[in-house]
Amino acid sequence: MGHRADANPIAQGAWALSALLWIPQAWFAASLIAGLLQTMTPREMVTKLAIFAVLGILRAGLENFAQQRLVRDARRSVAVIRQTLLDREAARSPVDEARPDSGALGALLTEKLDMLIPALTRYRPAMTRVRAVPLFILGLAAWHSWAVGLILLLAGPLIPVFQALVGMAAKQASAQQLEEVSTLNTMLLDRLRALPDLRLLGAVERMTADFQQRADALRERTMAVLRLAFLSSTVLELFSAIGVAMVAVYVGFLLLGQIDFGYWTTPLNATEGIWLLMLAPSFFDPLRELAAAWHDKAAAEAVNDELDALDAGDLLALPGGTTPAPPLQGPAHIRTRSLGVRVANRRIVFPDLDIAPGARVALTGPSGSGKSTLLACLAGLRIPDRGSIEVAGQPLDADTASAWRARLGWLPQDIHFLNRSLLGNLLLNGQAVDEVSLNAALRKAQADGIVARLPHGLHTRLGETGVGVSGGEARRLLIARLWLSQTDVILADEPTADLDRATADAVTDGLLDLTASGRTLIVATHDATLAGRMDHVISLEGGVG
Repeated sequence: MGHRADANPIAQGAWALSALLWIPQAWFAASLIAGLLQTMTPREMVTKLAIFAVLGILRAGLENFAQQRLVRDARRSVAVIRQTLLDREAARSPVDEARPDSGALGALLTEKLDMLIPALTRYRPAMTRVRAVPLFILGLAAWHSWAVGLILLLAGPLIPVFQALVGMAAKQASAQQLEEVSTLNTMLLDRLRALPDLRLLGAVERMTADFQQRADALRERTMAVLRLAFLSSTVLELFSAIGVAMVAVYVGFLLLGQIDFGYWTTPLNATEGIWLLMLAPSFFDPLRELAAAWHDKAAAEAVNDELDALDAGDLLALPGGTTPAPPLQGPAHIRTRSLGVRVANRRIVFPDLDIAPGARVALTGPSGSGKSTLLACLAGLRIPDRGSIEVAGQPLDADTASAWRARLGWLPQDIHFLNRSLLGNLLLNGQAVDEVSLNAALRKAQADGIVARLPHGLHTRLGETGVGVSGGEARRLLIARLWLSQTDVILADEPTADLDRATADAVTDGLLDLTASGRTLIVATHDATLAGRMDHVISLEGGVG
C-alpha cells in the first residue's frame, strides 16, 4: 500500500545548503573582527559587510523556502496516507474478522498519523545536515589546524553513539505510549456503547475508576518518553559545550602566543583563529537539531511499525467494491452448489441450497457452524473459497455482487445507526417516501409507538448505538426501514438474540409480515420458536471438507 512517507529531497538539500553558507559568512565576519583589531580601510569594511549581509539574506531565504516546502509536503504526504487507509478500510468487507478495532483505527487516523509530520519536517532535514555540515567543517578545521580537527573528531562521534543507544529505548517507550493511546481510545468507545447498561448496573463509578487508571498509565508512558528526550538533549549539550570550550581555549592560547603547536606549517592568524572559533558551534548545531528531533523519529518509527502491521495483515475485500450499482434483474432465485469457506484455519462446507423467491428459510446450528458466514456469502459480502452461488440466474461474483446487494435488506444482530436523524436512518440512499407510506411502515413494524415517545420524533438523533431505544425497539425500527426499502430478499442474523420472548415474538411478526408481499426471508438463528415459524429449516453442522 506504500504507507511510508518521505521528506522533499530538494527542500532537504536547501536546508543543508543554508547551514553550509554559514562557513563563508563566518569567514567574512572573522575578517571584519580581525580587521578591527588591526587596520582595515572603510572600503574593505563596507565590502565585507555587504557580502556578509548578502550571504545572510540568502541563508534566510533558503531556510524559509525549505521550511515551507517541508511542512507543505509533509502534510500532503500524511493526507495521502490517511486517505489510502480510509479507502483500504472502506473496501474491507464488514465480515472480515481481521479488521482492526475501530477505536485503535480512529486513534491512528486522527492522532498518530500526525506524528509523522515532525519527523518529516525536523528529523529528516536534521539528518541531511548531519551528513554534510559536520564533515565539511571538520575537513576545513583539520586543513587549518590539526589540533582543532582532532578536538572536533573526538567530541563529535560521541554524540551519535550515545543517540543510537538512547534511540533504542526511545523507540520502545514511544511504541508503548502509542499502544496505550490505542487502548484508551478503544476503551472509551466500548464504554460509550455500553453506557446505558452501565448506568442500569450501577457501574459508572467503576468505569470512571478504570478510565482514571488508564489515564495515569498513559501519563506515565508519556513522561517516560519525555525523560528520554530530555536526557539525550542534556548529554548532547554537555559534549558540544566541552568541544566548543576546548577549541576556544586552544585558539585563545595560540593567538596569545602561550602555546606553539597544533598547526601544520605556520601558526593561525587572527582571521583563521576567530573563524575556526565561530565554526566550532556550527559543527555541533546539526547534532543538536538531530537530538531535538530524535523523539520525533522514535514516534514516527512506532507509527510506521503499526502501518506495516496493517499492511502485513490479510484484507478480505468487499466483492464488487463500494460503488453502488443498479439492482440485478430477474427473479430472486438463490442456488448454491458445493459451497465451502475457510474460516480460522478450517474449512466449513455447506449443504446445497435452492431457495425460491418468497421462501422463508431458517439456518440453524451450533455456534461456529457457519450460519453468519453463509449469510455473508449469500449477501455478496465475501466470495466462497469453493463452490458457486447463483442469484437471479447469474453467478454471484465480484462483477455482480454490488448489483445483487442492491436487492437485499439486512437486519444485523448488532444495531448501528448513522450519525443523522431517525428519519435519515429510515430513508437511506436519499429515497423519497410520502408521509402515508412512512407511517404505514412504522405501524406494520410495530414501531409507531417508539417514534411517538422519542423527544423529537423522527428527527431524534439516536447516536451510533441507538441510545434511547432498547435492542428490540432498534430492530423494529430497522424492520420499518426494510418496509420502506422495497428489497426483494431479507437476510437477518440472530434477529431475536438477547430479547425476551414477547419482544422476540414482536420482531418475528414484523419479519414475517414482510414476506406477505412475496419477499424472501433468510434468518440465521438459535431461536427454535423463530425457526419453527419458517417454511424451511436448514441445519448446519459446520462440517469440514
